[in-house]
Amino acid sequence: MPRFSVIVPCFKVQGFLRECLDSVLGQSFGDFELIAVDDRSPDGCGAILDEYAERDPRVKVLHLPENVGLGRARNAGMPHATGDYLFFLDSDDTLTPGALRAVADRLTEAEDPDVLVFDYARTYWWGGTRRNVLAHVLAQAPGTFAVAEYPQILDLLMVVWNKVYRREFVTEHGFAFPPGYYEDTPWTFPVMLSARRIAALDRICLNYRQRRQGNILSTTSRKHFDIHDQYERVFAFVAERPELAAWRPYLHRKMGEHCLDILAKPDRLPPADRAEFFRRTAEMFRRHRPEGAPVDGEVAVLTGSWAGYRVKRQAARAGREAARRADRVRRAAGARARTGWAALHSRRPLDENLVVYSASSHRGLLGDPAAIHHQAREIAPRLRGVWVVGDAETAARLPADVEHVIVGSRRYLEVTARAKFFVNDVNWPGSLVKRPGSVHIHTHQGTPLKYLGADLLDKPGARLGFDVPQMLRRADRWDYSLVANRHSELVWERAYPCHFTSVRTGSPRNDVLVNGGHSDFRERHGIPADHTVVLYAPTRRDYRRSGYVERIDLARFAADLGEGHTLVVRLHPSLANGPARGMGLTELARRGIVVDATDEPRLSDVLLAADALVTDYSSVMFDYANLDRPIVVHADDWAAFTASRGTYLDITAEPPGHVTHAYRELARLFASGGWRDEESARLRADFRARFCAYEDGRAAERVVRTLLLGEPMPAPVPRIPGQAASPDALTSA
Repeated sequence: MPRFSVIVPCFKVQGFLRECLDSVLGQSFGDFELIAVDDRSPDGCGAILDEYAERDPRVKVLHLPENVGLGRARNAGMPHATGDYLFFLDSDDTLTPGALRAVADRLTEAEDPDVLVFDYARTYWWGGTRRNVLAHVLAQAPGTFAVAEYPQILDLLMVVWNKVYRREFVTEHGFAFPPGYYEDTPWTFPVMLSARRIAALDRICLNYRQRRQGNILSTTSRKHFDIHDQYERVFAFVAERPELAAWRPYLHRKMGEHCLDILAKPDRLPPADRAEFFRRTAEMFRRHRPEGAPVDGEVAVLTGSWAGYRVKRQAARAGREAARRADRVRRAAGARARTGWAALHSRRPLDENLVVYSASSHRGLLGDPAAIHHQAREIAPRLRGVWVVGDAETAARLPADVEHVIVGSRRYLEVTARAKFFVNDVNWPGSLVKRPGSVHIHTHQGTPLKYLGADLLDKPGARLGFDVPQMLRRADRWDYSLVANRHSELVWERAYPCHFTSVRTGSPRNDVLVNGGHSDFRERHGIPADHTVVLYAPTRRDYRRSGYVERIDLARFAADLGEGHTLVVRLHPSLANGPARGMGLTELARRGIVVDATDEPRLSDVLLAADALVTDYSSVMFDYANLDRPIVVHADDWAAFTASRGTYLDITAEPPGHVTHAYRELARLFASGGWRDEESARLRADFRARFCAYEDGRAAERVVRTLLLGEPMPAPVPRIPGQAASPDALTSA
């Protein structure tokens, strides 16, 4: 008996069907059967299904004699299912890699619940991906529950395909799909209300395809009247079960909201049918209203007439338009006021002791700016440091003794008009005007491996949505560019053809690495002191619009590392709030298989805690090299990465340690202990000599003394053999 019976109804999807089937048959978890139902499709679906069945015994094909529709096609597949769980997959959607393994593991952990709800992402025809906005409902769910214990689960999209169902539970209750347009409604509500044990999986297991012209429910048709019949089935189901009577008010409101949502969309119903749809909805709403149930909010319009509904809709539209006009007026007035406020303060003298800091697009005390700010408070307390943050939430995370302003506010305009010094690791907004006499110090965000700045002009994929000329105009404000090695100096002077001075200071954020700082990362995450910590830090990909490509099966890698090892994962910051973590990282971290360090504010804490680094092409390798610990470069897509983004050096030819090109090589390297052999140490020494040349542990002090205070301080002694440097010369033109 297989663990899953995956039922795939097919009708006029020949362009998407192969991708759907491949996403199932290519799963790492193979204990399933795939029951494909050809719903008398007039295109090539039937032939495609037969082709797959011939070459894979897990595929069973049913050819229906007539077209019966999505719901009844699913019904046709159910009698042939022998798996523990039913998985209904639409034939234009796809499973994500590792989805079935994750679902199977969660089912085992939850001791075979009646229903398991998992997460999904919408994938758009133009290449975009957006995770379910209610993913937090899954993340916050208890271990197992009934809907009465966690009713928030009903806030999720009530569809059939974001769940798996215990087959015996479905058989016991006789659940089946009715004919019709909205067949998911009378399935999902009865199933969810009847289930005694529900579990949740906070992982994206399915890509929900958003077609350019929408799905069948986006078409204009009288078929949308079917929603009334489907809710009648739901109400009848509840009426026959007194124990579910408490759910009648919820379902009553839900029905009203669902129908009004259809009515509010102008492309759903033919104009001549909209009044009839409203009247039928209102009649149904009145008939099924539970005694004493309040009627308020949006659904209150259903107690009135069609004419009253139209008046309210017109009033609402007029109100929204008036609000938009008022907002435009307010914003224009606010812009004029801010311009005047900034102009007023720009007439005042510069404050010679005011330093304005920002990091990572106003995300808080991070990176090089944070290290410089900390050192300035120790060396020169007379300097007043003010941080620019993006919003009140970020401001609330700052230490109480750190002065801050929110970008765009009146205080922001005042301090940026008066400040003598500006320190940032990315460009300041274009609206910030550089006053004569002010000093802009650009710290960057690490040693460059990937193309940057003007070098991106011939890489259209890498600069998608990125305005290079505008970026260079902002870089024209730089006075000083901090560098940690000769490579960075040469690259930045080419990539940013602006009138700044390169300063050989080292990277302030790396001082703590060079000086052997302390990290409490292991203690905070409960990592045993005797464990070998392996940090995996992948970068984003420009050949994929989402930026995320899963290169390593994290659960497998953690298992292959074996006892006495802890795998720590830190995603690229640009992927922290996207779907990447929902593809498995969050769930693995919850189960204790890996530690997710993506949200750690101080990268140095993570690096100090790691005994080895596995990365692909992330610039974190240049920082980690300061610790003189083993580095492994996993370069399985090097050709695609270089073609799409462009790189300044071949990291596979001049690596900081061993290079692997396939997962088997990576696993074998760690199993054999080769990751820390003499060859690894030799490669790392050469790499450090080249790319950690100016890292002497005094970079932040050097920036404060030489650039903020104007005091002399010796330049760092280069580690590159044969390179001469003046002991008192810090800059190069």
